[in-house]
Amino acid sequence: MKVFQIGAAGGVGRRLARLLAGRGDEVTGMYRDPAQAETVRASGATPVAGDLIHDPVEALAGKLGGHDAVVFSAGAHGTGMDKTTLIDGKGLEKAADAAARAGVSRFVLVSVFPDALRAGGAGAGFEHYIKVKKSADVYLTRTGLDWLIVRPGTLRDEPGTGRVTAGPAVEYGDVHRDDVAAFIAAALREPALNRVIVELTTGDTPVGDAVARLVPSR
Repeated sequence: MKVFQIGAAGGVGRRLARLLAGRGDEVTGMYRDPAQAETVRASGATPVAGDLIHDPVEALAGKLGGHDAVVFSAGAHGTGMDKTTLIDGKGLEKAADAAARAGVSRFVLVSVFPDALRAGGAGAGFEHYIKVKKSADVYLTRTGLDWLIVRPGTLRDEPGTGRVTAGPAVEYGDVHRDDVAAFIAAALREPALNRVIVELTTGDTPVGDAVARLVPSR
C-alpha cells in the first residue's frame, strides 16, 4: 500500500509511519518546516515538502497522485486560532479536495473526541479548535471520498497497551498515541471500514479485534 501522510512529523504521524514502513508499505510524509524532514525520514517515510496554508489544491493533488490512501493528522498545535483555522480547518478541506482531484479515494482523518478536556476549563483557543475540527469532520463527510474519521480521546505519550475501546460512541477517556497509530494502520487494511466515525480510547480489546468488529459483515 502507498500511503501519503499529512502531519507526518507529529506524534501520531511518526508512529504510524514506523508501523506502515515496518510491514512493507510505501509511506510519503509531507512536512512544512525544513527541520522536520529528518524526523519524517527517520520514521521510515519519504519526506516531501508541502504547505497546507499556501499550496493550492492543484499542487497538493500533484503530491497525492499515485497513492492508495491519505492520512491527515496535521494540526496547528496551539500556535493560534488563525493557524488552527488555516491548518485544521481550511487545510483539511484543501487536502480532501486534492485527494478527490488526484483520484485517491481512501482518506483517514484524525479528529478529536467531542468531550476532550471539557472538565479542565478549556479557554477560547481550545474551544475554537473543537469548533474547527467539527466543521472539518462535516466537510469530509460531505465529500465522495471513502473517508474514515477517528476521534481519539486525550492523547498520551507513554507506550501503548495494544488494547482499545472503539465504536461510533464510547465513553470519554485517554488513549495512547501508539494505539491510535496501530488502529489506523489496521483500519487501512480494511477498505470496507469507510464512511464511518470511530471514537477511540484505551480499553480491553486488542486493536486488531477492535477494527475487525467495526467492519461491516460481508
